[in-house]
Amino acid sequence: MKVTLYVIPGSHPGVAARLMLERKGIPYRRIDILPALSRRLIKLFGFSGDRTPAMKVDGRKVQGSTEIARELDRLQPNPPLYPPDPQQRAAVEEVERWGDEVLQELPRKISWWALKRRKADQTSFLKDARLGMPTRVLVATSAPIIRMAIRLNNSTDEVVRDTVASIPAAIDHVDALIAEGVLNGDELNAADYQVGTSLRLLMSFDDIAPMLEGRPAGELAKRVQPQPSGRIGPVFPAEWLRPEVAPAAPDQ
Repeated sequence: MKVTLYVIPGSHPGVAARLMLERKGIPYRRIDILPALSRRLIKLFGFSGDRTPAMKVDGRKVQGSTEIARELDRLQPNPPLYPPDPQQRAAVEEVERWGDEVLQELPRKISWWALKRRKADQTSFLKDARLGMPTRVLVATSAPIIRMAIRLNNSTDEVVRDTVASIPAAIDHVDALIAEGVLNGDELNAADYQVGTSLRLLMSFDDIAPMLEGRPAGELAKRVQPQPSGRIGPVFPAEWLRPEVAPAAPDQ
């Protein structure tokens, strides 16, 4: 079996796909793609959609971290990423969907805004990148890519401020899911990888890590991904981090 995984360096869904492959013990080849340009570049590898991560298995194409999780369970049933009990599986799939459609967007929207302002911190996310250029060159020439990523993700000041304010409620929701037993059980499931990698990226922010430290959600993030993808120093205005201005929890 020949498996090739296409990812963006530092991307949390890409990390989720890598960790699930490693959990399954499936050898794979990794190809890194430039961020922002990935939506076009991935099609050059024969994929019909514009999503990453993407995977080829003996030429068969799968796109998106949730579809990759399902494909991995078909390829290698053990250890399973989904519970065999139908009700438990439905609960995991619902949280996985929330992680993919809602939680995943939080670190994505704020990361590009932050990296524009803390350019040197890009280096920490590129330490093991395979993009054919030295890290210093990638960082020095990153401005057009960051501008494009900000535009694609609508990472305006207003959107980023509201996103930062929504993070505490999202953490509360994850803590509740852990208490219910859907997340962070004896064996990690697909939702754990989907949610945990997003939380781990949030913990890369010096401003946000204290919100997760000592919380069940933070422990899940470290269990799923022991090492962070990078680090972003203080960047958000103090008033954006005040819990009293946080909006309601994201749609569940």
